[in-house]
Amino acid sequence: MEIEHFLESKREVFIRESLMSDAFLDFVERNTDPFDRLMAYYKCAIMEVETKFKVLNEEFSLQYDHNPIESIKSRTKSIDSLIRKVRDKQIPLTLESIEENIKDIAGVRVICSFTDDIYLLADCLLKQDDITLLKRKDYIQNPKPNGYRSLHLIVEVPIFLQNEKRNMKVEVQLRTIAMDFWASLEHKLRYKKNVSPDLEEQLWQELYECAQVSAALDMKMQGIKNRLSMLDKPLPQ
Repeated sequence: MEIEHFLESKREVFIRESLMSDAFLDFVERNTDPFDRLMAYYKCAIMEVETKFKVLNEEFSLQYDHNPIESIKSRTKSIDSLIRKVRDKQIPLTLESIEENIKDIAGVRVICSFTDDIYLLADCLLKQDDITLLKRKDYIQNPKPNGYRSLHLIVEVPIFLQNEKRNMKVEVQLRTIAMDFWASLEHKLRYKKNVSPDLEEQLWQELYECAQVSAALDMKMQGIKNRLSMLDKPLPQ
């Protein structure tokens, strides 16, 4: 853990120095307007994806009296996060390279009540003829070693501008309420600075155990929901 703290401190120094470097300042000076325009395109792509999910939620509400979506969150990456990605991927610091190689600049997170709703919504989204799936990672069926669970999709969606159509990449994360609660706490622990190595190790172990409990809870809740759904089906004559 001490090595990780050391590497993290060095990483932070690198970020600060990178943000103040002549190369970066020159990049900002030359690309401020194009960068703002590119980020606006990503925000438009987020709106497109959010609208698709809201339409699906409304349809399921009307047709099946069921709202699979509890909430939708979205974000675009900050400049320092982009610099981290540029450094980690060792790609050129150009807008073209950033757009081509970094696929999670725009992010949409869909929070569901039940695990089945995650796969239902993902299938419905990917069946739409203007959505192209670029990458899929199922951390529900195959959780990360620390217990993280979520379904990740990298999709391409068109946005229609005044004189052109552009295909933009969006990362979609689908989680249950329990998965999102766990991930939020994991994020806080990951970036907490004033934690001793012993306490940090203990908290990571407890968080891993919480991941197992939340997975069991999701499974139990899904089972109850399935049994209730069976009661709504008409009995055979």
